[in-house]
Amino acid sequence: MDVQLTAAHWVYLAGILVILATMALRKNIVVPAVVATFLTALTFSGSIVTGLSAIFNASLVAAKELFNIFLIIAMVTAMLGALRQLGADRMMVAPFRRVMRAGTSSFLVLAAVTYVISLFFWPTPAVPLVGAVLIPVAIRAGMSPLSVGMVIAICGQGMALSSDYIIKVAPGISASAAGVEADAVADKAMVLSLIVGGTALLITYLVQKRHWRAPSPDLLVEWEAAADRGIGDTRGDDSSGGGGGGSRPPRRPEPAGGPTGGGGEQAATATAVLVVPSDPIADPDAEAEKERRGTAKAFAMLVPLAYLAFIVYLMLGKFTEVVPPLQGGDAAAIVGGIAALILFAAAASTDRGGFLETTSDHLVDGLVFAFKAMGCVLPIAGFFFIGNPEFAGPILGISADAAGPAILFDLVTTVQSHLPQNAFITSFGILLIGLVAGLDGSGFSGLPLTGALSGALGPAVDVDPSTLAAIGQMGNIWAGGGVIIAWSSLVAVAGFARVPVLDLARKCFLPVMAGLILSTVFAVLVF
Repeated sequence: MDVQLTAAHWVYLAGILVILATMALRKNIVVPAVVATFLTALTFSGSIVTGLSAIFNASLVAAKELFNIFLIIAMVTAMLGALRQLGADRMMVAPFRRVMRAGTSSFLVLAAVTYVISLFFWPTPAVPLVGAVLIPVAIRAGMSPLSVGMVIAICGQGMALSSDYIIKVAPGISASAAGVEADAVADKAMVLSLIVGGTALLITYLVQKRHWRAPSPDLLVEWEAAADRGIGDTRGDDSSGGGGGGSRPPRRPEPAGGPTGGGGEQAATATAVLVVPSDPIADPDAEAEKERRGTAKAFAMLVPLAYLAFIVYLMLGKFTEVVPPLQGGDAAAIVGGIAALILFAAAASTDRGGFLETTSDHLVDGLVFAFKAMGCVLPIAGFFFIGNPEFAGPILGISADAAGPAILFDLVTTVQSHLPQNAFITSFGILLIGLVAGLDGSGFSGLPLTGALSGALGPAVDVDPSTLAAIGQMGNIWAGGGVIIAWSSLVAVAGFARVPVLDLARKCFLPVMAGLILSTVFAVLVF
């Protein structure tokens, strides 16, 4: 079918190219997206009023489509904040330390725990939870700091986030842009993420294993000492953290043995003994601390059990007729509902008198985090939505009875006759676009583009659009989600592992790219 391209088509195409070039330069793409939205609407309508309105309408339409995503992120983050205040977050992963006895067992436990927790809570809040508790244990068991960082990045920011199978944020964005069901994208993304992650983990294990050492408490002391040397003269500067070790206040005179050595502990104990009265009356503070720890243990068991029960329910609905199956939006809503109830209970346990205010504070913190993490997606998604006829009408102020322009699909239809009609070339092209889109380090901002291109190109090359959308999702999130891009959330992983973030990104690059190539070939041949 011949399509007559107009000036609006060329302006829209120029906007896409500028955005991709801006991503390649590692710059934020919000401003180019907003300007491209304005120019496209202005050129299409010939009205500056419509152009200005489109800037707002595009973000508004994107917000309507994606607000459920913001809300689920906010609720889960708020719940984790309440658990952290109670002290239950550390207790949730503490039992795994008992089985981390050597390098290989630590590798497997670290990978499994990071993956499971990141799958349910996202890696941004999960990485600090896992890293603060399990990384020192893995170092003591003989793993190198670099291999520890690679495992956490691959399993958290990579394998768990790229499928996002439980919360279904990423599949929802990809599916909305591609015009397919979110569950179809999620199921294929789960398989592809396991292929990429399994390949990357296997290569990491084979390459890094030779750097591991025999388990010893001295390894942990050496790791901490290396971090101390990295801090150097900035030890007392509150503004510096150096190597992920965190900022430290100026040292005060301490007893022999230091603050963490045996002498320091003995001195502190001796001091405490001197001030304890001989009266055997129970210490109220000790009783309160005992009660708090008991409550924290209860929540440390409640949270995994609650989400385990939810997983069982999902599986029953998917593979049996015992319970009705849940769609993507319903599943995400239940995750948010469980998070909200746990948040209320944890806040009430921590602050019985003022738990109403405490709960509100946690929710506000969760919403702030959600908009910080996802806010830039709205104007970017708005620009790419203007190329989709389903969303173009409201953005351009067209009557609901009239169909919106299919700008992006018109462009694809025009050029597809000049491109090789080959499933492999198209699939790897979508993967490359996803990787380039991930260069901004945000992880999700390129999903509207890869999703929209998948919906347009899939029928032309006889590939299911959901398959192409899943491939593009792999490229976008494995790059920008925080595995092979150093200016992303990989910084947090490097900080906890206390390794240079550029070294960590460089070491992750080849294992991840090998996995992405293998998964793309698998998707074309099998899906």
